[in-house]
Amino acid sequence: MSLPRVALIGECMIELQQHADGSLRQSFGGDTLNTAVYLARLLGSGQVDYVTALGDDSFSDAMCKVWSQEGIGLGKVQRLPGRLPGLYCIQTDASGERRFLYWRNEAAVRDCFMTPAAEPILAALTSYDVLYFSGITLAVLGAVGRSRLLTMLAKARSRGAKVAFDNNYRPRLWSSVEQAREAYLACLPHVDLALLTEDDEQALYGYTSTDELLAAYRGRGIDEIVIKRGAQSCLVETGGKRFEIPTQKVERVVDTTAAGDSFSAAYLAARLKGEHPQQAAEAGHRLASIVIQHPGALVPKAVMPQ
Repeated sequence: MSLPRVALIGECMIELQQHADGSLRQSFGGDTLNTAVYLARLLGSGQVDYVTALGDDSFSDAMCKVWSQEGIGLGKVQRLPGRLPGLYCIQTDASGERRFLYWRNEAAVRDCFMTPAAEPILAALTSYDVLYFSGITLAVLGAVGRSRLLTMLAKARSRGAKVAFDNNYRPRLWSSVEQAREAYLACLPHVDLALLTEDDEQALYGYTSTDELLAAYRGRGIDEIVIKRGAQSCLVETGGKRFEIPTQKVERVVDTTAAGDSFSAAYLAARLKGEHPQQAAEAGHRLASIVIQHPGALVPKAVMPQ
């Protein structure tokens, strides 16, 4: 069985990890990019493409080199002259919880779907089997970029593509919660698989219970709903059935960065391989449990689950 072709749309930034002594370690990260890397590792080279815009600087060169080494296709990555990628710094406390500081307002990705080169890229995306994006993607693309994204998703689904969405709500990226809600609600009619962090949903919509959250998404006609609840069990609802899958316990949490992104990658990879949603959630927990025991967004390949 040939595996589907997947395109993930979003932003990768320069990542700085601040150590206890104040020193910084530089790498790269971003929610959809983290998912793309883990998905490429799980599905194999040649199945995953990343869609974004970068600058023509040395950091952007380094990003592309790393992605290529990970087996991610670069054919949909635009390089904009004179521009730069965004940057963020992770500060982690003693319990592994993190605080993010961002510098991203002038990032090249904000013009990803605004350039002349964007037209053929958007047209090509309608031929993919699976398209994946996040709430952060919606925020950084801006109003015009979002509109073009949604038009493309509608065309892709009419041709049989499946669309996966990870909610990843970040209030600081939006001018108001009302603006965010409007953007999210506009995209949901185009979504087949919703990967939702419960805390983000509560912050965005004010849901007071998991049942309320599930009922809302069920009412929007989404076929498969996954509720990620941190250290608690996750819930999957699909085909009129609900499953609860416990997390995998770890002795020590080092850094929770990319826990949700890695879960989403492993869940999606398992589903694309034909596994049951319950098995897919177990795979998601398994990978996330490894990721949170290492610093930074991307763990070494050597510790990936077999």
